[in-house]
Amino acid sequence: MGAEPGTPLLAVKGLNQYYGGSHILRDLSFEARVGEVTVVLGRNGVGKTTLLKSLMGVVPVKSGQVSLAGQDITQDTSYNRVRAGIGYVPQGREIFGRLTVAENMRMGLASRPASTVMPPVLFELFPVLKQMIGRRGGDLSGGQQQQLAIGRALAAGPRLLMLDEPTEGIQPSIIKDIGRVLQRLAKQGMDGQPMAIVLVEQFYDFAAELADQYLVMERGEVVARGMGRNMEADGVREKMSI
Repeated sequence: MGAEPGTPLLAVKGLNQYYGGSHILRDLSFEARVGEVTVVLGRNGVGKTTLLKSLMGVVPVKSGQVSLAGQDITQDTSYNRVRAGIGYVPQGREIFGRLTVAENMRMGLASRPASTVMPPVLFELFPVLKQMIGRRGGDLSGGQQQQLAIGRALAAGPRLLMLDEPTEGIQPSIIKDIGRVLQRLAKQGMDGQPMAIVLVEQFYDFAAELADQYLVMERGEVVARGMGRNMEADGVREKMSI
């Protein structure tokens, strides 16, 4: 049985990160809850991508703690974080252009036994992946590649899905499709169990439509946070354009 909606799944406490002499993340703390979309907003260069890479274990955390379902995963490898239930869609998609759609999706099952079957619900969420199953990833449009990147991250059945600017360079119709999928995943996951979603985004309207809670980052710090429904009243759009 999955966790109840509203239960904190990801807990980040006092996260600090440096590149060279630059202090990129400054004492960052927040929670992502089951059944909710947590949106992280901010302009380029404020540390959003570094935050996700730190949570995924792509870059080691300098100080602070990252917990998943109450388990400390701060020192875990990326591989073990995937096994623990984290799915990650990196900025720029990073699909394998020479591999087929099917082969790209199998990559998402690398942490599972070889006999693991691709969840059929992925093709329900993204019908285009079924239509393009034998096509090479590099031959897909940007929007189709983004759907493939999300499908690959979902293949292992994560409890937490983290996405880094999934709307970047994507046509509006596919942005709407992705939005609908993320709302469905938060509420019922792939198997009826709600998920936690962390969405890093610069496109305000997309973020505001999905956010259950929001964080605004500036210079590696959270400078504003609140409920998604209050984003307009809280002046978040203005904070992002300063």
